[in-house]
Amino acid sequence: MNFNKTTVILALAITVVFSGFTASLASSTAGYVTARSDYGHGTVRAPVRVAQFGYQVKIPGGSWLYCKQSGLFSRSHPCSDTLRRQHLDFWETQLDDHGGNR
Repeated sequence: MNFNKTTVILALAITVVFSGFTASLASSTAGYVTARSDYGHGTVRAPVRVAQFGYQVKIPGGSWLYCKQSGLFSRSHPCSDTLRRQHLDFWETQLDDHGGNR
C-alpha cells in the first residue's frame, strides 16, 4: 500500500512539474511584430509566442491567436498579417472575406 501511495504522489509531482514547464514555454515571448493597416487605421505592435501548434500573436486586449497565412503575399509575415486582419482591419477583412455581403 505504501508503495502505491508513493508512486501516485511521485507521478502527480512529475506531472505538475512538466505541465508547469510546458506552460512557461508557451507563455514566453518569442519576439514582437508590427502590423500596419491597409486602410489607414494606423499601426500596432504586439508580442509573439511559441505555442503547441505554432506561433501566436497577442491581440491588444489580451487574446492570443494562432498566426495563420491568409494569402500568397503573407507567407513571410503570418503573425503581423494576423494582427492586422484581426485588430486593425477587422471589419474590412470581414467584408473582403465574404465578398461584401454580411
